[in-house]
Amino acid sequence: MRRHNRRLFRTARAILRDDATAEDALQDAYVAAFRAFEGFRGEAQLSTWLTRIVVNQSLQMLRKSGRERVVVPIDRVDDGSPDPIDAIADESPQGTPEDAMLRSELRRLIERRIDDLPAGFRTVFVLREVEEMTVEETARCLDLPEATVRTRLFRAKARLREALASELDVAAQGVFAFDGDRCDRIVAAVLRRIAPGPDPGG
Repeated sequence: MRRHNRRLFRTARAILRDDATAEDALQDAYVAAFRAFEGFRGEAQLSTWLTRIVVNQSLQMLRKSGRERVVVPIDRVDDGSPDPIDAIADESPQGTPEDAMLRSELRRLIERRIDDLPAGFRTVFVLREVEEMTVEETARCLDLPEATVRTRLFRAKARLREALASELDVAAQGVFAFDGDRCDRIVAAVLRRIAPGPDPGG
């Protein structure tokens, strides 16, 4: 369990979008795997077999709760512009405490935007980009054609790119803030410099 916990939790979390519910689904999946272990024939890797069980358990819980929205695919052509997803993922672990805080904020932003993806896109994105599973492994885990995995990953990244670019545009409007203390300080300094001094003849 310790060897596979992270991948399996992330898989459940990608489908259910809730930490506590994902933990419940993971526990139920482990129990189901334990009971079905005699039927494991080794035709796939153990991690793939376990992931399939977690996916099925999570989808079952999702159907019971009725919380997931319908997937509406949206195509977008890659225009060759810099990808904020890749830029944020390519973070150096070194830096100041401020850098660490910024990375933490960026991570939370990405997590929120991943949660906003439709379930089909979200799960593929987590397995391929977060867990770095191959297209073949992801297709087996989700019982999808490999072409569908590639398409969903492309669309998921396009949606995330658009959402993150929008967030960055809003954030950029507030950089190098000029209002408040800075503005007051500059105005006061200028007024001091242009104020008429004592009249030398007076």
